Amino acid sequence: MKVALFGTSADPPTIAHQDIIRWLASQQFERVAIWAADNPFKAHGATLEQRSQMLELLIQEIEPPLSQHVRVYRKLSSKRTIESLIIAQKIWVGAEFILTVGADLIPQLPRWYQASELLNQVKLLIVPRTGNSIEQIDLQRLTDLGAKFEIAPLSTPIISSSAIRNNHTTQGVSPQVANYIQQHHLYSLIDDSRDRAKLK
Repeated sequence: MKVALFGTSADPPTIAHQDIIRWLASQQFERVAIWAADNPFKAHGATLEQRSQMLELLIQEIEPPLSQHVRVYRKLSSKRTIESLIIAQKIWVGAEFILTVGADLIPQLPRWYQASELLNQVKLLIVPRTGNSIEQIDLQRLTDLGAKFEIAPLSTPIISSSAIRNNHTTQGVSPQVANYIQQHHLYSLIDDSRDRAKLK
């Protein structure tokens, strides 16, 4: 069994995330397991629960509807990908795991917790990002850690979750996710409070 793992901060999930999920769903994976994660290298603007809900909305909007082999697995949520992998190994015993990562994460991946152990237990699927080049030196560092990787024949649009948060916009997110952000007063409220604090 081949299981694609795709953990993301999803703060908020964008149409670029949606493109990746749609593409993974079209590949020969028996399961595509998606989860929201707390990235220790980032400050988050929405709770883990809110980000998980937004990911589920994002998947629901994909047309034609995806089968049940693609879904959010909240129990995989962890700050450390190695911990998510350990949980996945208990769910899908004996499966081959393919860890999906954006090209922008490649330089920081060697600094992840127990990176070498992680990279020796999964195959990396690197998703290129428009405007973000994949440097050979970064790939070599992964190889030195024992990584086996493949670069996906896919390029996601230049959409940044941080830009959405910082610019008080919902451009780049799907309609249901935009509605969720507005209903729960996410990001603009947080950013406004920071702006007010600076004025004091």
